[in-house]
Amino acid sequence: MAYAIGVALLVRHGTGTRLVAVVAVGIAIQLAPLAAPLLLSTDAWTYWDYGRIAAVHDGNPYRDTPADFPTDPAFPWVGRDWRGSTSVYGPAFTLASEPIARAAGSSEDAAAWIYKAGGALAVLVGSWLATLAAGRRALAFALVSWNPVLAIHFAGGGHNDAWMATLAVAALALAARGHGVWSGAAWAGAVLVKWVPLVLVPVHLVQLRRRELVVKVISGFALATAAVALLAGWRYGFAWLDAVTPIARNARTETEYSVPHRLTQLGAPRGLALGTAVAAFVAAYAWLLRDAAHGRQRVALTAGALLLATPYLAPWYLAWIAPLAAAEDDVWARRLTLALTAYLLPQTIPL
Repeated sequence: MAYAIGVALLVRHGTGTRLVAVVAVGIAIQLAPLAAPLLLSTDAWTYWDYGRIAAVHDGNPYRDTPADFPTDPAFPWVGRDWRGSTSVYGPAFTLASEPIARAAGSSEDAAAWIYKAGGALAVLVGSWLATLAAGRRALAFALVSWNPVLAIHFAGGGHNDAWMATLAVAALALAARGHGVWSGAAWAGAVLVKWVPLVLVPVHLVQLRRRELVVKVISGFALATAAVALLAGWRYGFAWLDAVTPIARNARTETEYSVPHRLTQLGAPRGLALGTAVAAFVAAYAWLLRDAAHGRQRVALTAGALLLATPYLAPWYLAWIAPLAAAEDDVWARRLTLALTAYLLPQTIPL
C-alpha cells in the first residue's frame, strides 16, 4: 500500500521532488533484505551448483545435472525440482556463474549472499538506467526501487531475472541516446541470460523507426551474440542450445497465480484456458507492434502481456515489466506494474 501511495504521489506532485531523496529511500528498501538469509526460493543455490558443475567438476551444465554430482557441497541446497534438470539459462549467465562458483567455494552462505547482492545491485542499476530514458526521473527510480516484491525476491532471493531486466532497460536507455550498437549488445546480453527478451526486441526495433539506428541495434545484437556463442561453444559445445528443452517442459506446468490457472479455476478446461491466453497474447502482440510502428513506446506493455499469458508466473517475474515501464514512462504499463505488484504480493508475503 505504501509503495502504491508513494508512486501515486510522485505521479501527481513529483515534479519538484529531489531525486536524491527518492534514491536514498530506494537504496534502503532494496538493500534491507540482504540482512536476511536466502528467502522463499533456492534458485540461487541452483545457479551455484550449475556454476560448480562447469568450474569445479569440468562438466557441462547443459548436459550434466546436479544429481550427477551428489557429493558436491551445493547439491543438498538445490531445489528438488531442479536436481535432475540441466540448466535452462542462457550461456552469458552460465559463463558468469563459473567465477561466482569459484568465489563462493563450498559455502552455501557465500553463494547465497553473492547472488543476493548481485540481485540488489541489478535492481538499483536498472532503476538508475530507467531514469536516463524517462522524462520524470524521480518517478522512474521510485517505480522500480521502491517495489517491495522486487526487494524480497532479488536482494532476498538472488534471482537472475534482475540481470536480464537491467540489460533490457540499458538497451532502451542506450538507444534513446543514439548508441545503437551498444543497445543491440545489451539486448543480446539480456537474451543470453534468459530467453524472454527475444519477444521484446522486435517491438523495440519497430518503434525506433530510424532506419540507421535499427541497423546499428541489429549489428550490435549480432556481434554480441556471435561473441558469446563462440565462447559458449568453446566451453559447452552446442549443448547450450538445448537449454530451451527444460523451458518447454516448465511451460507445461502452471503456477497458482497465472491467468491460465485462474481460468481453469473458473471451470475452463486446461487446454482452452491456455489456448485463450496464447490467443490473447498473439492479438495483443500484433496490436502493440502496430502501435510501435507509429512511434509509441510499447516494450513494457509487451512484457506485461507476456506475464498475463504465461502459465508459469513467479512473483520475481515482475522484473520483466517494472524497469521497462519506468524507462518508457508509459502510464498503462505503470498501472499494470502496480496491479501485478498487488496481485503477486500475497504469493511473496502470505497475507
